[in-house]
Amino acid sequence: MSRIVDITQNLTGSVEEKKLTIDDFKAIVLADYRVATESRQASLTGRKEVLTGKAKFGIFGDGKELAQIAMAKAFDKGDWRSGYYRDQTFMMALGVLSLEEFFAQLYANPDVTQEPHSAGRQMNAHFATRLINEDGSWKNQLEQYNTSADMSPTAGQMPRLLGLALASKVYRNDSNLPAGNFSSKGNEVAFGTIGDASTSEGLFWETMNAATVLQVPLAMSVWDDGYGISVAKKYQTAKQSISEALRGMERDENNDGLIIYNVKGWDYSALCETYEKGVAICREKHIPVLFHVEELTQPQGHSTSGSHERYKDEARLNFEKEYDCNVQFKQWIIENAIATAEELDAIEAEAKERVKQARKNAWDAFLNPIKQQVADAAAILTEIAESSAQKEEIEKLKHTVTHIPDPARHNVIEALKKALWLTRSENETPAIVKAKAYLKGKLEEGTKLYDTYTYGDTPLSPLNIKAVQPVYDADAKPVDGREVLRDNYDAILASIPEFLIFGEDAGKIGGVNQTLEGMQAKYGEQRVGDTGIREATIVGQGIGMALRGLRPVAEIQYLDYLLYAVQTLSDDLASLTYRTAGGQRAPLIISTRGHRLEGVWHSGSPLGMMINSLRGMHICVPRNMTQAAGFYNTLLAGDEPGIVVEPLNGYRIKEQRPTNMGEFRTPLGVPEVLKQGTDVTVVTYGSCIRIAQKAIEDLEKQGISVELIDVQTLLPFDLTGTIVESLKKTNRVVFMDEDVPGGASAYMLQQVLETQNGYRYLDAKPVTLTGKQHRPSFGSDGDYFSKPSVEDVFDAVYNLMSEAKPGQFKALY
Repeated sequence: MSRIVDITQNLTGSVEEKKLTIDDFKAIVLADYRVATESRQASLTGRKEVLTGKAKFGIFGDGKELAQIAMAKAFDKGDWRSGYYRDQTFMMALGVLSLEEFFAQLYANPDVTQEPHSAGRQMNAHFATRLINEDGSWKNQLEQYNTSADMSPTAGQMPRLLGLALASKVYRNDSNLPAGNFSSKGNEVAFGTIGDASTSEGLFWETMNAATVLQVPLAMSVWDDGYGISVAKKYQTAKQSISEALRGMERDENNDGLIIYNVKGWDYSALCETYEKGVAICREKHIPVLFHVEELTQPQGHSTSGSHERYKDEARLNFEKEYDCNVQFKQWIIENAIATAEELDAIEAEAKERVKQARKNAWDAFLNPIKQQVADAAAILTEIAESSAQKEEIEKLKHTVTHIPDPARHNVIEALKKALWLTRSENETPAIVKAKAYLKGKLEEGTKLYDTYTYGDTPLSPLNIKAVQPVYDADAKPVDGREVLRDNYDAILASIPEFLIFGEDAGKIGGVNQTLEGMQAKYGEQRVGDTGIREATIVGQGIGMALRGLRPVAEIQYLDYLLYAVQTLSDDLASLTYRTAGGQRAPLIISTRGHRLEGVWHSGSPLGMMINSLRGMHICVPRNMTQAAGFYNTLLAGDEPGIVVEPLNGYRIKEQRPTNMGEFRTPLGVPEVLKQGTDVTVVTYGSCIRIAQKAIEDLEKQGISVELIDVQTLLPFDLTGTIVESLKKTNRVVFMDEDVPGGASAYMLQQVLETQNGYRYLDAKPVTLTGKQHRPSFGSDGDYFSKPSVEDVFDAVYNLMSEAKPGQFKALY
C-alpha cells in the first residue's frame, strides 16, 4: 500500500494537508479511468460516424488520454491552453467539453448553445473558451479554464502561445497595471501542446527560442507517437528526439533556459508527478518547461482519411497494442489493487453506454431542427403543387427532399428555389408568397449562422467609433511627420496602462524612423520593447497579449517582412472572431511601413495579398502621419484587429502638430475627397497621393479637372459611397496604386463598379494604374520604371479625355 501513498503525494500534494484517504485516492484514479475510457470510446464512435457519412471528417485524441489527464491536474483556473487538435481528453478532464459537445462539433452543429467552441465553424477537436459576454465585455478569465481557439495548420498555435505566457510576466512585473479579470499577479501558466512531427515547423522553434530568451511561464507538451501522418520521426527530427534537439536551450547553473522533462505517455504515476513538479516551477519562477511525452500510440491512425496499417510494421503495431496508455493504466490499477478487472470492465461498459447516449442526444439536437424545416418545406410544396401546372415536378421535389436520410439546411433551400423556378411564369398564389417568405427567412438564418463575426458584429467594433478631427493651435509650427506619431504614442502610453508596443529596434533607439524616440526611457522596457528578428512570434506575442486584456501594438519593421507572419495573421488573428462565432477576440494592432522606397526589398506594396488573406482585420493606408495616428487611436477605441501601413517617405515631411494627441480619430471606411473635379475621378491611397497631386497640377494646366479621392482604408472600403457619388459627376475613373496588376487596384475597381454599381455611371472603360508585375528595381530609374510616376498618371487621365474629346485633347505620343 505504500506505493499508493507515494502516488497520492505526487498526484494531489501532501496526504496530511489534503486529508486524503486511500479510498479518496482510489476514487480519483477511477474517475480518471472513466474519463480515459469515455474519451477513447468517443474517438472510436466518432470514427464510425465519419465512415457512415454522418460527419465529414474526424481527427481524434486516442492514445494520448493519460498524459492529458495528468496535464489537466496541473491546470488551474486562469491558466491558458494553446493546443493541438488531439486534446479532447484534456478538455473532458477539465469538465469543459461534454460528450454531447464533442459530437455536436463532429456534426458541425451551428447552434452555439450545443457547440459553444465554434458553433460548427471548425472541424472536430478544435476547441475554444468563450471569452466575451453578449454586451462585448470580457468574461472573468480567472474564474474559468481558458483555451485559445484551436487551428489546423501545424504549429500554428505556437506564436500566440508566446503572447499568452508573456502576458503573465507583464502582469506580474507591473503592479500599476489593472489586472482585473485577466491575471492574479501573473501566476497563470500558458500550456502548449503539439504533435512531435509538427515540432519540425519553424514556428515551433521560433516560439521556443523566444520563450527561452524572455523567460516566460510556458509549459510545452509534445505528444510523441513516432510519426507525422505516415512519416517516421527519423525523417522529422534531429537525433529522432525533440528533447535532445532542444538541449542547447536547456537551463544550467550559468544560464537561463528551458527545463526539459522526459516521460512515458503510458506511465500514469510518472506523468502525474512530472506535470505537478514542472508546472509548479513554471508557475512560480516563470521558467519555460518542455514535457516530451514519449511512446504514445495512435490506435486508429492519424485520421479518418487513412489507415496506419499501411505504414507501420508488425512490430510497431504490436508495441502500440501493448503500450496503449489505457491498457497500461488498466494493468497498473489492477496491480496496485485499486480496482478489480471486473470493476474496470463495468466502467468501460458504462462508458460505452454513456457515449452511445451522448451521440444520440447530439445527433437529435443537430437533426431535429433540420427535419422541422423539411416538414415546413414539404407542406409549402404541397400547397404550391395543388394549383400549379408544374404539379408533377413539384411533387418530385417534395419526394426528394423528404426522403433524404440525413437532410441538411441547403436541401430545403434547393427544393424551394427549384419550385419557384418552375412556377416563375405562373400567378403568384398565396402558396408561392409563403414559399418566398419562408425562403427569405431561411437564407437570412443561414447568413446569421455562417456569415457573421467577420467585422462589425460587436458593440465595440471600431466601425462604430466616430471621427474626431485633429485640433491645431493658430500658430502651430510644422514638424516632421514622425514627431506627430511619437507625440501621439506618448499620449497613449500616458493614458492607457494596458497599452504596450514592441518590435525590432522599437525600444532603445526609438524605432528605425524615430517614431518612438525617448519612449522607452520614459515608460520602461516592458511597455516599449525591443524584440528579436522573429516576425511570426512578434505577431503571436501580440495575439496572446490581446487575448488577455492588454492592448498591444506589434511593429513589423517593413511591409515585406509581413510575409514571415502572414500565416499567423491569416489563419489565427484574422479569422479568430469568425471561427469562434464571436466567442473570442484579439484586438491587436500591427504597425508597419511601406511604399516608394527604392529597390527590390522594403519597397513593395503587396496590398492585394493582404486584403485577400486578412479578411477579418482592418487595413489602414494613411497618406501622412496625422492620419496614421488617428487610425491607431480609432483602433484602440475598438475591439477588432487592424494594420496601419505608414508611408515610408512621409516621416520627414512637415505636418502641423495637433493639440489633442491620443484623442483625434480617423474613421474607418470613409474616403476623403482631397480635391473636387468634374472630368475624371482618381482613386488612390498612401504615398501615391502625392504622385497624383503633382500630376493633377500639370493636368489642370491642360484644362482637365480631376477629382482626387484618398480611400484611407482598404478594409473596410468606402462605406459611404463617396466614390460612386464622384462617378456620377465625372463618369470616368482611374484606380491607382503601387501593387502588382490585378492586386489592390482590381479590388478597388470591383468594389466600386460591382458592389456599389458604379458601372452605371461610366462613359469610358475604367483604368487601373499599377506597379509592374515584378519587384521594383533598385535606383531612381528602377523606381521610375517599376511604379506609377507623375507622368503615368498624367497620361492615364489625359488619354481618357482624349478618347472623349479628341478634338480638344489630341494624342500626345
